[in-house]
Amino acid sequence: MSEHPRTPHGPRTSRAPRTPRIPTIDLRPWLGGDTEARRAIARTVDEALQTAGFLLVTGHGVDPSLRARIRTAARAFFTLPVEVKQAYEVKVGGRGWLGPGAEANGYAEGTETPPDLKESLTFATHEPFDDPVINAEWYAPNVWPAETPELRSLCEEYLARMGELENQLLSLLGEALGLEPDFFSRHMDHPTYGFNINWYPGAEVIGEPEPGQFRIGPHTDFGTVTILDRQAGKGGLQVYTDEGGWEDAPFDPEAFTINIGDLMARWTGDRWRSGRHRVLPPPADAPAEELMSLVYFGECTPGTLVESVPAPVGRVAYEPVDSHVYLREKLDSITVD
Repeated sequence: MSEHPRTPHGPRTSRAPRTPRIPTIDLRPWLGGDTEARRAIARTVDEALQTAGFLLVTGHGVDPSLRARIRTAARAFFTLPVEVKQAYEVKVGGRGWLGPGAEANGYAEGTETPPDLKESLTFATHEPFDDPVINAEWYAPNVWPAETPELRSLCEEYLARMGELENQLLSLLGEALGLEPDFFSRHMDHPTYGFNINWYPGAEVIGEPEPGQFRIGPHTDFGTVTILDRQAGKGGLQVYTDEGGWEDAPFDPEAFTINIGDLMARWTGDRWRSGRHRVLPPPADAPAEELMSLVYFGECTPGTLVESVPAPVGRVAYEPVDSHVYLREKLDSITVD
């Protein structure tokens, strides 16, 4: 890329208080605050993404009742008989139902693990591309279960809000690196974003977990920015850091959990780390625990050439990659044959 990065916000000094590994960011001062408030937020974001690759974000304006209604509609689908759900069955990267045993996220790290203990409904961009070659690989109409007709309008409203929030976050990330606000967002005018509704049922549905089996195995996400709406649980999200190892992720019912993926880490020349995480199986002392997550995966417009931001911002200069050649390889790596 031709841009010459400016100095990132927030040189760390020995006297400055250390930011929590996973801080909570209120977007309201960022969107409407003064220059000093924005600089402070940018410094916090830069530091957090160097250590854990995760943030919590409040002040986003997304109605919590919308998220609750999606969960209610999705649960009505997931609790249908298997033979009904099989009409919507797809493989990883498709649009429809991913049943038990379809995915093993630990494969992405080269670890042979049992399949993940979850089911998913998966959707993606609703607009076709002009290029028929791109269309053939990256676009297909979303498949909305006829048994839960309310799910479509709810998810389409939610995805519109996710697109708005993603652009706000990408602007923040650009400025946190000392770059232009549209440094990332200008490459997302027609993204192939993904959206998963992940259902983590209790032990009465999945049985006894095998050794080394998780609701989602240890992995990093593949794209740019992930926006997660999660529920608290003993068998919930854990995040890995070099300093603390595996730790329960902090939870705030008002917040979205944000992490960056492999492509974004590569884009920043490994200044920021792709947040490694996992979701624990149902705990022995609460085997009936059931959780559901709404997961928006930010991606680029197909054909985006991703080049590492040079030093002094970036730490490693990777070879340029086509965003979607890279993404396809990652998706194929977690598919259970």
